[in-house]
Amino acid sequence: MDEPLKHVDLDARQIRTLAHPLRSRLVGELRLNGPATATKLAERFGTNTGATSYHLRQLAEVGLVEDDTGAGRGRERVWRAAHDVTTWERDRFADDPNATAAAGWLTSAYARHIAERIEDWNRGVADESPEWRAAAQFSDYIMRLTASELTQMTKELDELIERWRHRQPAADARPVLLYLYPIPLAQEDTP
Repeated sequence: MDEPLKHVDLDARQIRTLAHPLRSRLVGELRLNGPATATKLAERFGTNTGATSYHLRQLAEVGLVEDDTGAGRGRERVWRAAHDVTTWERDRFADDPNATAAAGWLTSAYARHIAERIEDWNRGVADESPEWRAAAQFSDYIMRLTASELTQMTKELDELIERWRHRQPAADARPVLLYLYPIPLAQEDTP
């Protein structure tokens, strides 16, 4: 059974640090694939080891990554994500234009990343088994909700996802990314 998820609700300093193309990719990679050295991460992303190490230290300074103590050999430094879930509220940064801009950039970068993952799946879907092709369905829903109802529904979905995450996975289970991104439509777009 999995440990409870570690959450971080980004503060202004953290979001300004994370709003960088390589840094956001580093945190994502460590969360998805586990601990790694700066050298391995640099190879994965085609970057310079020194620059990668610098950006990892910047992330560590604000508590987004940490040393995986005991995992390295000799002077080898192994890094891991310090959390499993990242959240932020743009309105928290209303008095900090740089943090507000960072939140906007990060939101857009994550949306692009989601679209890239979906496109990757679509390009390789023919190579997947019929069971996985049938299981990985795309859905969209349109409903009329108040802000408080949307908050409640999202909370209930989070609880459902947590129940599934904590079950004992079958031997043939694969990692699955599930994105939940409810977007209120403009009034003129609604039926």
